[in-house]
Amino acid sequence: MRAIVIGAGEVGFDVARLLALEQHDVTVVDMDAAALEAVSDKLDVMTVRGGGTSPEVLTQCGVHKADILIAVTTVDEVNIIACMMARRLGVATTVARVRSDVLGDSGSVIQASDFGIDIIIHPEESAAAEVIRLMRRSSATDVLTFADGRLHLVGMRLDVGSPAIGKSLRDLAEELSDIPFRIMGIARGIRTIIPRGTERLQRNDQVFVLAQPKHMPHVARLLGKSESRIDRVMILGGTKIGARVASQLSGEKHKKLKLVEPDREKAELLARQLPDVMVIHGDATDIDLLVMEGLSEMDAFVAVTDDEESNLVSCLMAKHLGVSKTVALLSKGAYVPISQVIGLDAAVNKKLAISREIMRFLRGKHVLSVATVHGLDLEILEIEANTRAPITRKPLSGLTIPGDMLIGAILNGEGEVEVATGATHVQPGDRAIIFVRPHFIHEAERFFSKA
Repeated sequence: MRAIVIGAGEVGFDVARLLALEQHDVTVVDMDAAALEAVSDKLDVMTVRGGGTSPEVLTQCGVHKADILIAVTTVDEVNIIACMMARRLGVATTVARVRSDVLGDSGSVIQASDFGIDIIIHPEESAAAEVIRLMRRSSATDVLTFADGRLHLVGMRLDVGSPAIGKSLRDLAEELSDIPFRIMGIARGIRTIIPRGTERLQRNDQVFVLAQPKHMPHVARLLGKSESRIDRVMILGGTKIGARVASQLSGEKHKKLKLVEPDREKAELLARQLPDVMVIHGDATDIDLLVMEGLSEMDAFVAVTDDEESNLVSCLMAKHLGVSKTVALLSKGAYVPISQVIGLDAAVNKKLAISREIMRFLRGKHVLSVATVHGLDLEILEIEANTRAPITRKPLSGLTIPGDMLIGAILNGEGEVEVATGATHVQPGDRAIIFVRPHFIHEAERFFSKA
């Protein structure tokens, strides 16, 4: 497949990297020569210097032969116009990163299709949704949902004293035999493990559990985690993410929220828009102010300013003051891997939202969702089994499933969710949640495609 990526920033780089890993023919376009040089030094892709809205530049990129154009610059208008131009020039599929909510609103007078855009991606909206899920699951480092919310994938770190340390997965399954759950992956240092029954858990392992939401507290206790209530939340930054998180959480029972915003005009606007939230005008780096406003009394602290260094430092300070749950917006590659090692509970990454949506689309119609998790070198697919697919021939225990893939759960045709066991028999039309190493994705897809 031939792909054109407009924008060589952090998001564009990540999208181009994923496409290149899939062996697609990728061209990256940007006005910034230094950004393009960084891309060409690290990735096996073509680069073209110029504006993504220029017909001449797009022609130079081979737009007439391109299968998809992905516009992910920081300017909405550039992304929209680039997609319009590409569609006029014959590109079959266009994707735009758009911060404004106007095109994403189903009731809007103007729809994305009016501009020739197939997929609109709102990274801020996705990041806010992830923060909210983390607020509702106090022991989690990561929370992803599948099967229309009926399955949760929750990451939990094994602290000193966890009763699960030293036990095998088979031991844990026997201890909680009446609860259907499955450990789908383990992040151990820089290693990613697709676990089998004999794998024994170690201190500081980050364990990823797949189960129905109602069963997750039982699994958390098994791993030595307690699900405490999060009622008092302080949010640092009145950004789109911060405002959306405050708006949604303020509507929940017992929630008491404080939002700190350094810009007075924006703070006054947010105070009018969020009557149930205490909006504080103050410097995000002023620790004395945060302490005076009750930081040490909070159940959770969320830092989502545009300054990632401030997010990191303020969360570490909150943790030092005894706040049990800290979440930081961190998208820079250097920060995300170390965030939990140095004490943060969770990091939210806007770039991942964009990459997930694009890769889901590229996987094909039978792949319903794609996810990635910080620190876990695996892709998670929610994938539908086709008629005559190899996966449907026998129960899982009778199939030869490679160690690079693990099937976690099945959503059958009647809408019932089942955590997968050896006796599970996948039927055509069933949806499966699978964990797979990136190099094995195409082989995994063949298991669910027509023979």
